[in-house]
Amino acid sequence: MQTHNLGYPRIGSRRELKKASEQYWAGKLTADQLMSTGKSIRLQNWLLQKEAGIDLIPVGDFSFYDQVLDTSLMVGAIPERYHDLMQRQQLPDIDLLFAMARGYQQDGYDVKAMEMTKWFDTNYHYIVPEFTADQRFSLFTNKLLNEYLEAREAGIQAKPVVLGPVSYLLLGKEKQPGFHRLELINRLLPVYLQLLQKLDDAKAFYIQFDEPCLSLDLTAAEQQVFVKTYQEIKSRFPGLHIILASYFECYGQNLSTVLSLPVQTIHLDLVRCPSQLDDILATSFVNSKTRLSLGVVDGRNIWKNDFQQSLYLIKKAAEKIGGDRLLIAPSCSLLHSPCDLDGETNNAVLTPEIKQWLSFAKQKIQEVVTLRQLATGEYSADTDRQWKANIAAINSRRTSPLIHKPAVKQRVAAVTDGDTRRQHDFRQRKITQRETLRLPAFPTTTIGSFPQTAEVRNIRLRLKKGEITPAEYDTLIGKETATAIQWQESIGIDVLVHGEFERNDMVEYFGEQLEGFVFTSNGWVQSYGSRCVKPPIIYGDVSRPAPMTVRWSSYAQSLTDKWVKGMLTGPVTILQWSFVRNDQPRSETCTQIALAIRDEVLDLEKACIRIIQIDEPAIREGLPLRKENWQSYLEWAVRAFRISAAGVHDATQIHTHMCYSEFNDIIQSIADMDADVITIECSRSQMELLDAFAGFQYPNEIGPGVYDIHSPRIPSRTEMTELMQKAMDVIPADQLWVNPDCGLKTRAWPETKAALIEMVQAAKELRQAVQ
Repeated sequence: MQTHNLGYPRIGSRRELKKASEQYWAGKLTADQLMSTGKSIRLQNWLLQKEAGIDLIPVGDFSFYDQVLDTSLMVGAIPERYHDLMQRQQLPDIDLLFAMARGYQQDGYDVKAMEMTKWFDTNYHYIVPEFTADQRFSLFTNKLLNEYLEAREAGIQAKPVVLGPVSYLLLGKEKQPGFHRLELINRLLPVYLQLLQKLDDAKAFYIQFDEPCLSLDLTAAEQQVFVKTYQEIKSRFPGLHIILASYFECYGQNLSTVLSLPVQTIHLDLVRCPSQLDDILATSFVNSKTRLSLGVVDGRNIWKNDFQQSLYLIKKAAEKIGGDRLLIAPSCSLLHSPCDLDGETNNAVLTPEIKQWLSFAKQKIQEVVTLRQLATGEYSADTDRQWKANIAAINSRRTSPLIHKPAVKQRVAAVTDGDTRRQHDFRQRKITQRETLRLPAFPTTTIGSFPQTAEVRNIRLRLKKGEITPAEYDTLIGKETATAIQWQESIGIDVLVHGEFERNDMVEYFGEQLEGFVFTSNGWVQSYGSRCVKPPIIYGDVSRPAPMTVRWSSYAQSLTDKWVKGMLTGPVTILQWSFVRNDQPRSETCTQIALAIRDEVLDLEKACIRIIQIDEPAIREGLPLRKENWQSYLEWAVRAFRISAAGVHDATQIHTHMCYSEFNDIIQSIADMDADVITIECSRSQMELLDAFAGFQYPNEIGPGVYDIHSPRIPSRTEMTELMQKAMDVIPADQLWVNPDCGLKTRAWPETKAALIEMVQAAKELRQAVQ
């Protein structure tokens, strides 16, 4: 019985990669220094896993930005708009990688970034591959081979990890009509075979192919592509041990296809879908020689593994097929987990009672090894200690009075359908709101946050360290807010925001003020590129003890005669972007959060805030991977949003915002949310996302983002006007708002100001054009 890991966090235990990348982009670090940081993180990760006792240690899981983008670079799928950069500028690979991810605007070039979207139902983002009908592939980089050799030189039994060719194509997008991207498999597969040849020549044996699309609903034709692809790989490399890894769901209707593939090991995510073990053990698989990788340690959450439950699954499999056919592993890559619980030393932030219930990536590696030892009878004093500690922690969490609050549960039970409905439908509300708000055509606004500069972050840090008093902190934040209001007024934005300078993160800020949440000091995970987030931990029943945002929203509104939006994070997003308790249904936790947000919405309205934005960028992200489970999720998710928003009067305008989402399949549910205005991210897709709203004849108002805030490039007024004209081709002009595609927290002020000035001027040109 072996142990292995599917992937390890790449950011470094102290976010070393984030800091180095941002210094490199700012010209404060050389490429060699950046490469050195990456090498140091890789070595630390490998040695940590080796010392813990992991048998097969992943290589290729490290990335300077994103593993899907790495794959695009590896197979030479580089969009044509970057070719001139490559030829004339002769960009090194690392700069080309960053240009594809972030855009390139210097030396006379203005090249747009590639599209970005969510990785399945996680909060991690990947760079979407772009394919054309005449797409050609070639082995462009040797990153995976080089890292394998690097690990071998360090004495690591390395297992190369690569995104499988079929999932790579399925995760991409056709940039021309008239073909399907899977038709490219015969051009792509030779590049993978060339890569395997290099790894085979280098004496690699175990190769992990990540094919997460096997967790999706696939057609018979798509299933057949998997079969032909892996038959070809097997015929060319019969001596390699292929580990097929999918995660986040059952194989479901793809199971028979998976069992027919000529691979040596099949990985099961037994956290998301423990029932699939019984499904497999009930087939003729038990008589084969294929091995099973049992993903029993949760790679996506932070709760300590229940050894008794995991050992039950391991024992069941071992009794059927033998322990020598088993590998023990996390359910998925630990990319989605914080690095190390040992870094949480502040008991005032994370109490010892709650900390004992937790496990981060480093601890999950140890859990995998301990489970193997317990399952095989390799007892030692340390194993016995860990076993007893695990039982004590699981029992402590099960019975702790910190978790259960009867009053919260009673309020959830008392919610009625009336609590989910506005006073009147949108058509009537729209008339009332236009009379109240008196906004121009194509009203301009932003999504909420303004740049969190070093100075702003330093204000919070000084307060945390006790270097300034709360009163001094309030004065400084007040100045930042006043400056932002005055600047927005000066350039002519119609609906202002207060800038959110007092907020560390759009979820963390609210979690800090809600009961049932706890926080970490260093529990960072990667969201995209250098963007890291520190998700709150929902450990118990949720309630709101006091108003959370009213003070700063009211202060900002007092500074101007224009409307200032109240800014809130919605219940589904707070749920999705937190580490959520796993001892009750997620729908129950979400309703508790919705009631807390409802209280805040009503308090904002009482404070004369007439426009309130309840961000729900994670609605689409939370959608189950199997369509058969969609309806149940959408019902409780939409209900939670409506609970949070429905208590206000008709004159109060409710906005929501959604990120990188494909809406076609859920457009009815988006409409059912009944937000007066929805803002969405459309600029990277060149307004393609609006097709869903147009075909559905979406009745409410829409703000399709006119420029990409995830790239530092500054769009021109013409570019934004052209995007809005595309929007007007499918959406009536009187339904449209003009705004960036997301919050501006991660941007710098110079680029923010330049872009917003252009945006306001674009809106003015649009108004003149439709008069």
